[in-house]
Amino acid sequence: MRNMPRIASVLALTIASLASTVLLADEARYNQIALRAEVNQEVAHDLMHVTLYTEAQHADPAKLAAEVTSTLNKTLEQVRQVRGVSVKLGSRHSYPVYDDKGQKITAWRERAEVRLESADFARLSALTGELLQSMKMGGMDFSIASDTRKTREDAMLKDAVEAFRARAQLATEALGGKGYKLVSLNLSTGGFQPPMPMRAYAAKGMAMMEAAPAPEIEAGTSQVTVSADGVIEVQMP
Repeated sequence: MRNMPRIASVLALTIASLASTVLLADEARYNQIALRAEVNQEVAHDLMHVTLYTEAQHADPAKLAAEVTSTLNKTLEQVRQVRGVSVKLGSRHSYPVYDDKGQKITAWRERAEVRLESADFARLSALTGELLQSMKMGGMDFSIASDTRKTREDAMLKDAVEAFRARAQLATEALGGKGYKLVSLNLSTGGFQPPMPMRAYAAKGMAMMEAAPAPEIEAGTSQVTVSADGVIEVQMP
């Protein structure tokens, strides 16, 4: 029983210490405001992507695979002769074709893709027209090259910081503060690419593309964004 006052004293001291810590934590967040500022810029697409495919059907799966492979090899050989155009194989798959009753396999069908990329739109457009003699159009879209995006984002970082500082100053003045301290700041990049009208083709559009070896290309733009998210502590008079 003699130890009870001592234990009570220790508990009281501990509770007081915890309360003090909470108060200090609250005080550290006093007059802190989270702010966000961002700058946007429309950047022209400088990469063109084309997806071509070949599709065939045969009763013998081995002969079918050989036929598709032969078409792909000829396409790859033709593309590699054109400077400034990169090529890689896309997806390739085969599936059975059944009879009317859906019970017996009567043939096999296979589809394989080739994906082309170039910064020279005119050259890739002309090449695509030539390849459509043996291949079919799967799709076309555009994007911003990685180096181009990085260069633009680096140039926009300073603008994002300036925009954040301006917003921080406005918030400080609105609260009647005499100044502010920067507690934290996070810079991030992003962007938005609107849907391209040439990305997917309707039946009529596909026919027009195949009929015109070198159509006019409108690459469009994407929005590049740099955001500044941070916290400031307003200093009151």
